[in-house]
Amino acid sequence: MTLPPFGPDGDLPPGVYPATLAEALDRFGGGTPRRQVAARRLDHIYHLAASTGHVVRFVVFGSFVTAEPNPRDIDIVLVMDDRFDVSALPRTTAVVFNHAEADALLGASVFWATRSGAFGGEQAMVEYWQVRRGGGLRGIIEIVPGSP
Repeated sequence: MTLPPFGPDGDLPPGVYPATLAEALDRFGGGTPRRQVAARRLDHIYHLAASTGHVVRFVVFGSFVTAEPNPRDIDIVLVMDDRFDVSALPRTTAVVFNHAEADALLGASVFWATRSGAFGGEQAMVEYWQVRRGGGLRGIIEIVPGSP
């Protein structure tokens, strides 16, 4: 899959772009020490979430998927299947699904919902994260199968 180039504002053009984990890490995980740290965090969180067997959508947005040389953190949206039960997870995995703990321990802002709990439906929930704080849209990526 090919991710588009950044626009003049340093963002991907509006849209939800599929990418394997390897492609995302290759495109966004190099250049500066901060990007390298962020990439390791994304890789770790991806594998923790995937280990549940319940991830339906794994979306990355925010400064990590921009031209910003020093992204603040990793911003992630997870859509989980309706059988997902966070209380059944080991503590080391459950941290991903507690926003405050994920921020403090993993360096990520993680937002999640089950498919049936996604406000407006899962596609609307995913597309919502394209909206910039100041208005307008930006591109985001969805990690898709094929990732190692």
